[in-house]
Amino acid sequence: MRVELADELQRLEDEGRTGVLRVGDGEFHLADGAIASATCARTPGLDRLVVEAGVASAEDWARAGTGDPGPLLDRPLLETLALLAVFDAAYFLLPTPVEPEFRPAPAHWLSAVCTVRPRALVRECARRGDPDSGPWPAELVDRAAVVPVRRIRRRRVLLTGSQAEVLAAADNRRSVTGIARDLGRTAYGCLEAVRDLTVAGLIEPPAGAPASAAGSPAADPAATADPAATADPAAAAEPPLRRRIRNATPVPEGDEWEPVDHELLTRLRAALEDLA
Repeated sequence: MRVELADELQRLEDEGRTGVLRVGDGEFHLADGAIASATCARTPGLDRLVVEAGVASAEDWARAGTGDPGPLLDRPLLETLALLAVFDAAYFLLPTPVEPEFRPAPAHWLSAVCTVRPRALVRECARRGDPDSGPWPAELVDRAAVVPVRRIRRRRVLLTGSQAEVLAAADNRRSVTGIARDLGRTAYGCLEAVRDLTVAGLIEPPAGAPASAAGSPAADPAATADPAATADPAAAAEPPLRRRIRNATPVPEGDEWEPVDHELLTRLRAALEDLA
């Protein structure tokens, strides 16, 4: 994270400046020193988020951009999406190795519903972690295609709704940014899903990623080794997923049934709710 950009945002807030701060492939719109909007070429724009969420039509958004937001400002969800878009763009812009350039300009129309202080912005981006850590560094968000593995080595996989959505959208062609735009989701949210899916062995690590960080099945002994041969408790301390093995066990009679697998029932219920 570049200290220069964070310091520049703080300086502009201290001076109460209003205008546009350009940095790399994006920009911050300031109103009296607070951030009202942020855009980045590597993230879906707020226009895509509001249309996908049903907050506004493409025509309504285009009209708002000309200075006529109309009733759009009265919709509570707009503020939430505007904040998400600011944090999403800032996560990728703050580490940009270029000098920012500020020019005075009228306040952005979103300043009526979105005001983010630079300290809060930097703190939130720091909470999200190092952009270059893990199997998918942030610099690859719009460069590397998301490729699903051809063969899943695990018997059971439990995914969140967002992870399942991103996995279904992986097609060997689109990058994380492309998937985020098509789904109408934040690039950071999709990047986190891809990182988790890569560690789980469902997404191929990007070219050049260290095998130890990628978490691929080939580098994960617990995913490929014979469970009977894994006798070291330390090696099995954090298994990625339990593997169910079919055994030739006779069917119990009377009251000899095994206890109900509540974990399995919980997963089935969650899956049915997702399908409903």
